[in-house]
Amino acid sequence: MQRTMIETLMGALVLAVAALFVVFAYSSANLSPTTGYTVTANFNKVTGIGVGSDVRMAGIKIGTVVDQSLDPQTYLASITMSIDEAIELPDDSTAAITSEGLLGGSYLEIVPGGSPMTLDDGGTIEFTQDPVDLVQMLGKFIFSAAEQQGNDTQSGN
Repeated sequence: MQRTMIETLMGALVLAVAALFVVFAYSSANLSPTTGYTVTANFNKVTGIGVGSDVRMAGIKIGTVVDQSLDPQTYLASITMSIDEAIELPDDSTAAITSEGLLGGSYLEIVPGGSPMTLDDGGTIEFTQDPVDLVQMLGKFIFSAAEQQGNDTQSGN
């Protein structure tokens, strides 16, 4: 009987600690939904971006990607994002898909323009920059270095 009571108390303690970890993870992850106005941007490709991805300006989260779709007429990827109401984006702002590092995730970076006019709810960011494909760039670098090495060997250098 004594052993059963100790096992029950230890089980309850483990569940309580697990619940504390879940509460801590949720509060520190900043998963609260961003409420605000919606803005769209069109890209040739949106590698690494999905619903729930961060929208940042100067490294600060100002919104969240809420939808992505393919435009059947232009075959461009359309990203819809919700931007915090306190942030007024100039209508000549630029949207770029950026990586947090070599192994990090991707996010949408907004670079504000200089126009006095701002984007309204449902507006479109006209100027976009596609993500850089690091694997493709590395492949080009390796093959160009090998080609240069071959040319140096043939010329006698």
